[in-house]
Amino acid sequence: MSLLERLNNDMKQAMKNKEKDKLSVVRMIKASVQNETIKLGHDLSEEDELTVLSRELKQRKDSLHEFEKAGREDLVEKIRIELTFVELYMPKQLSEEELSEIVKSTISEVGANSKAEMGKVMAAIMPKVKGKADGSLVNKLVQQHLS
Repeated sequence: MSLLERLNNDMKQAMKNKEKDKLSVVRMIKASVQNETIKLGHDLSEEDELTVLSRELKQRKDSLHEFEKAGREDLVEKIRIELTFVELYMPKQLSEEELSEIVKSTISEVGANSKAEMGKVMAAIMPKVKGKADGSLVNKLVQQHLS
């Protein structure tokens, strides 16, 4: 089942169950997917869908950080709820141990041995873990292993 079909089914179910928060988030994700389809001019591949979902997740995490900094607890709670619904559509996230193993193997594949080669390592890792790991965590682990 494609992401769009899943979103349509979840949207119908949220309407029936009168789940306003879920309905709102599903509609936003669906709009983003449809906009990306129009922008690219063809149906989205799984990778394209993952890109859209990652973008939606990142936007909400950034908003959450800003609202927490500003002390807007009313908006913090709303964004946390939205985050839980967006995460339902994301693939299972890698644990820190699994991610660490991928980082180690990629560093040896690339042959990097200093922080100066961090960009090369990140460029090799990110396609492997796309949508399955947070970029800031990957960055932190790469820095640890290269130091």
